[in-house]
Amino acid sequence: MSEVLFKNENGVATITLNRPDAFNSVNTALAHQWISALDICKEDDSIRVVVITGTGRAFCAGQDLKEVTDPDLNPGFERLLEEHYGPIATRITELEKPIIAAVNGVAAGAGANFALCCDIVLASTKASFIQAFSAIGLVPDSAGTFNLPRLVGRARAMAYMMLGDKISAEEAERIGMIYKAVPAEELEEIVAVLATKMAGMATHGLALTKRLINASFKNDFYQQLALEKDLQVEAANTEDYHEGVAAFVEKRKPVFKGK
Repeated sequence: MSEVLFKNENGVATITLNRPDAFNSVNTALAHQWISALDICKEDDSIRVVVITGTGRAFCAGQDLKEVTDPDLNPGFERLLEEHYGPIATRITELEKPIIAAVNGVAAGAGANFALCCDIVLASTKASFIQAFSAIGLVPDSAGTFNLPRLVGRARAMAYMMLGDKISAEEAERIGMIYKAVPAEELEEIVAVLATKMAGMATHGLALTKRLINASFKNDFYQQLALEKDLQVEAANTEDYHEGVAAFVEKRKPVFKGK
């Protein structure tokens, strides 16, 4: 897959957007390969954690405008949203495995919003986030209008999306948009250590936690309590729970299997 690089090592799958000369902007080929990679992550039980990153100076610059301005290539915005952006955002959000975004450079437009769909976002101090849609007369997509207000509040989200402000990684961390900003030269190592750590955790329980947090945006208090009960019962019946308790009693490190 030339537009998207994919590897699976020691329980960690890494999806790398690979159009560095185009700032990893999304064209049809990249979108389809990205979707296929996420589908592999869903189906392959050996994959415990997923990392999404980019090559070169960008994480993802959003839609490749050369494609949509070429009459022979332009798939049309309805198709783009239905077949590319919606499916990518949905797969990231619904995948019941932890997903780490390693934002190595600029994340603009849909690229910023794909990063915000991920469960844990770490960004290089050379990275920035830009809601670039208003500059060309478009509206935010890729679940941006869902996620960003919930992360930073209505006032900031409205301003960022209308004004297209460039938000540094440090500012994104300060306002709670992302988990951490880290030195550019340390991003790859920090993400690798985190991904390896998480791959050795009780990842079925982490998946249930992800399901709970996603559901909390639509549930009321009592619905969320009920769902917590149901998923806690499910978690208590996993191999990992029994291993965790046994390891605690025996004063040893648990060996989790994600089951």
